[in-house]
Amino acid sequence: MWKWECEGKPKGVIVMVHGALEHHGRYGWLIEMWRRNGFNVVMGDLPGQGMTSRARRGHISSFTEYTNEISDWVRAAFQFDVPVFLLGHSMGGLIVTRYLQEQKPELAGVILSSPLFKMKHAPSKHLNVMSHGLNSVTPSLKFDSGITVEMATRNEEVRAFDQDDPLFVRKVSVRWYREIVQAIKIAAAGLGEIPDIPHLIMQAGDDKVTDGSAVRAFVKKMDVSELQYKEWPELYHEIFNEPEREDVFQYALDFVHNRLRALGFIIEK
Repeated sequence: MWKWECEGKPKGVIVMVHGALEHHGRYGWLIEMWRRNGFNVVMGDLPGQGMTSRARRGHISSFTEYTNEISDWVRAAFQFDVPVFLLGHSMGGLIVTRYLQEQKPELAGVILSSPLFKMKHAPSKHLNVMSHGLNSVTPSLKFDSGITVEMATRNEEVRAFDQDDPLFVRKVSVRWYREIVQAIKIAAAGLGEIPDIPHLIMQAGDDKVTDGSAVRAFVKKMDVSELQYKEWPELYHEIFNEPEREDVFQYALDFVHNRLRALGFIIEK
């Protein structure tokens, strides 16, 4: 994991969890925005992605590898002795949700960005059935993810970066796919296990990667005392990379500032 500290005493710490196929290096702009606004940031590369083992790229043995990893990140964030917020994008949003259900941490707030509660481009029914057998016989067998950089964002600068990015994962394993499918089912079935932590859930209005209808259904069934849902019309999946990302960031920042005020902190403009 890595830690980026702001100048002076931090208002809080933002622990960020990236999505499938990508890595922390794609979050430079967002990290700097949090730092510029007085927050420390903690983030790493998830198992099988980014700068972790190249031999296991696109593969995990169990979804708990993810939740155990971000548990370490959250513990590191609490060492700063200021309020801690957890931000998860796409698969990172699913990981955050399962982490909350399993470990019930005491956080100041949670932000989910286009969370993966249903795949928009799942394998065919035939391949899905085959994946059950392959998961037992050859779990590390990999296939094309079917996700392109053009699906993720309209930001041409980010698209150009991704096209030449050697760390971008283009193939995922059968085991990875089965673990994601199972995690989605468990997350939906365990809505009552989510601790009462204030949530901001933001969804891309023109998401070509995850299914926004599943996110809306998830939100309707959540039982937390404070929940904000914001849909961004016309934005693609990676709302923090879109041309309108400054507006998206400001919305997230307002949520965090409001939470800090509720906790008794004075926020200077």
